[in-house]
Amino acid sequence: MPLYQRTYSWKDGQLERLWDDLVQLAKDRVDDPELTHFMGSVVLAPSPANGPTGVQEFLVIDGQQRLTTLSILLCAIRDHRAKHESLEHRERIDQQYLTNRWKPEKQRLKLVPTQADRAAYLACLDATPQAGGSDRIGAAYRFFSAQLAATDDPGDPADIERIEDAVISGFALVSVTAQRGDNAHRIFESLNNTGLKLTQADLLRNYLFMRLPTRGDAVYESLWLPLQENLTSDQLELLFWLDLVQRDPRIKQTDTYVRQQRRLDKMHTEEEIEQEVTRFGRLGAFLRTILDPARETDPAVRHRLERLGAWGTTTVYPVLLNLLDRREQGTASSAEIATAMLYLESYFVRRLLIGRATASINRVMLSAVTEMDPSVSVDQAIRDYLSSGRKYYASDRDIRSAVQSVPYYLNGRPNQRALVLQWLEETYSSKEPVELSSLTIEHVLPQTPTAEWRHTLAEDLEPGEDFQQVHEAIVHTLGNLTLTGYNAKLSNSAFKVKRAQFAASGLLMNQEIAQEERWGRPQILHRADTLADRVISEWPGPTSRDSGASGASAPAWDVLTKALAELPAGSWTTYGDLAALMGSHPVAVGQRLATVGPIPNAHRVLQSDGKVSPNFAWLDPERTDKPRDLLEAEGVTFDQHGRANPEQRRTTDDLALLIGAEVPELVPYPAPGQAPDLRDRFRKQLIDWQGREVARAVIKVLDAWVGIGGHLYYGTANETSCFLMSRDKSGPNGDIWPAAVYPGGRFEVVFQHLGTRPRFNDPALRDEFRQRLNKIDAIDFPESKLDKRPSFDIELLADAAKREQLVEVLAWFHRLACNDTLPGSDAPAD
Repeated sequence: MPLYQRTYSWKDGQLERLWDDLVQLAKDRVDDPELTHFMGSVVLAPSPANGPTGVQEFLVIDGQQRLTTLSILLCAIRDHRAKHESLEHRERIDQQYLTNRWKPEKQRLKLVPTQADRAAYLACLDATPQAGGSDRIGAAYRFFSAQLAATDDPGDPADIERIEDAVISGFALVSVTAQRGDNAHRIFESLNNTGLKLTQADLLRNYLFMRLPTRGDAVYESLWLPLQENLTSDQLELLFWLDLVQRDPRIKQTDTYVRQQRRLDKMHTEEEIEQEVTRFGRLGAFLRTILDPARETDPAVRHRLERLGAWGTTTVYPVLLNLLDRREQGTASSAEIATAMLYLESYFVRRLLIGRATASINRVMLSAVTEMDPSVSVDQAIRDYLSSGRKYYASDRDIRSAVQSVPYYLNGRPNQRALVLQWLEETYSSKEPVELSSLTIEHVLPQTPTAEWRHTLAEDLEPGEDFQQVHEAIVHTLGNLTLTGYNAKLSNSAFKVKRAQFAASGLLMNQEIAQEERWGRPQILHRADTLADRVISEWPGPTSRDSGASGASAPAWDVLTKALAELPAGSWTTYGDLAALMGSHPVAVGQRLATVGPIPNAHRVLQSDGKVSPNFAWLDPERTDKPRDLLEAEGVTFDQHGRANPEQRRTTDDLALLIGAEVPELVPYPAPGQAPDLRDRFRKQLIDWQGREVARAVIKVLDAWVGIGGHLYYGTANETSCFLMSRDKSGPNGDIWPAAVYPGGRFEVVFQHLGTRPRFNDPALRDEFRQRLNKIDAIDFPESKLDKRPSFDIELLADAAKREQLVEVLAWFHRLACNDTLPGSDAPAD
């Protein structure tokens, strides 16, 4: 990889798309072994150092992200098969695809990543204990390891072999090689400045009118132009894909043009093509209604479309398109399709409540149209389809159990979690409805309990119970959550303070909480039961004859496996953290790890005090090494009492982030200088909550930041945050900020965010930033925080000397962040 390439940067979304394509390809190649999946082109240039002998080297101009990802994937496959099948897989894959065995060290690697990525890549390649660290290379390795562990079926000895075959023989790349003497950097720049590409909708339009040599003008004016004016280019592409998946749910959106062309090739006359354009126009009108429910005339249908639109998943679009088409064709009434949409909404809500918001949801939705029973009414067909098989349509019994134990706040998307609470509030049928969209989720028992809250919760502990484990087990459950518009400053207030606020609230669910004298585990569980009754009444469950088929009540062991596979080297977690993540119990987790395999990284699970469980034993009876020795080799430190470093522990919240849970991510307001009301609100909160002396000190730091060339964005949440911006999105490397200030009292340093931004995606540079901050007295961020968002109290800034030190560190950061001319500042999106 040449120096001008950026570091490895693929994230979970891109990895998930690749993995989904890979799994589908592996399945399809069983019936058609010649089938391939095209991954695009890579552009290479011969290295100037090439001679007549030795390994020929090439610079990767375009394609480094894909090539690096495939190499990491092969490392993960190699390690999985070596561990669970035979050691020969390690040497075989290494020699064929990853290394040049008999060459000197500098030519040993078949793929040589950028310098910043090399250590992490070598850890994966050489399978050292450090493999799978917290950097992007390590994250990709952990992602693929987790997927392989989840996919490996003990009853199917060839499933991982099929995955490997699909990678090696099924993924197709076109290699374009520049000639000797070509300017590789110029080619690189050209690839990144070629303007807009033709979309699949553009290609299909061109194809259709090529097939209309005599009718093209008339068809364009009467049919195509209205369609094109009513839908954007992206929406047109979506429409053509939705049309395909109603016939074959396996079709990927990236294959839209090819598959439509293949279908249309079977038509021979202009009349047939014109009829297709007419049909597209009719479907386009339905899609407009789905995207803008205000166009719908039936109130019940419009209400359900609005709710499903607010839920925010496009996977339901093929079903909605089919329902609206059925009504147009006269085979379904408005009442029937409204009820069918209610079942879809109920399915989404119930899955979220049991912690299965995303599991196989795409496959279920995309297959609905082709698998529904056409012999019954459309609403009954939808309900029967969702109720059959392992689709996680939670029964009433599942709901009652899940709301008491599943960490609702860590499941699904933030907007979906808030929506369910909003919809539950609407079931109270208040005579004075409140504007709910501006409210945020509030933990009644706070996420960071004060001494007073600890005392309250301690009263409910049974003998032998640990406070932290009990708190983790109930704090994110539905019974402890509500909606509020109160300032975040009060989020840790004692219950007597919150109770007074809830009593004055316009929300009936909050007034209900205010009737309690105290707030501990019994009250949280009781409220969970009452909310479960409302859920069951508002959202119908599966058909009774299939209510046991959903599999929803089984523990989410796949979540446990994925979380442990994603747990980075050099970190640890507890049985209680894992239990809280999946809504189970620590004892059940321990039993699972002790008896069932293969579960990766089980040795990284410790007791709540950080000690190795005295009952720990390897599933492999041949293993004699001690788990503590392995943890220390991976980078975990222990004290003299055998307790692991608490700074290296991954809590339930951390585990949720690792497996892709969407906890509220703090992002800056997008319009600098255009929101004086937000600035004024931030300053008022700062003065009200911290006093004028601390507020004045903070504002001095912010003024100094602007003075060195930075600018300020303000958040839109109830607690108005202030982001110290170095770059905005218009620059070549995107936006970046080192910290955010919260009126509640925190100065948050966003190492987690910086890990995704050039140049601070280099761990060494982030660590230098950390060390510079640590030179300020009272700031002490450990190295384990380099992928998190640690903070210090803003009262520290009242000390002039410390304030000046901080401004110096921020000035250093800003100079580096805004130096866009250094290597790595520009690279293909790949």
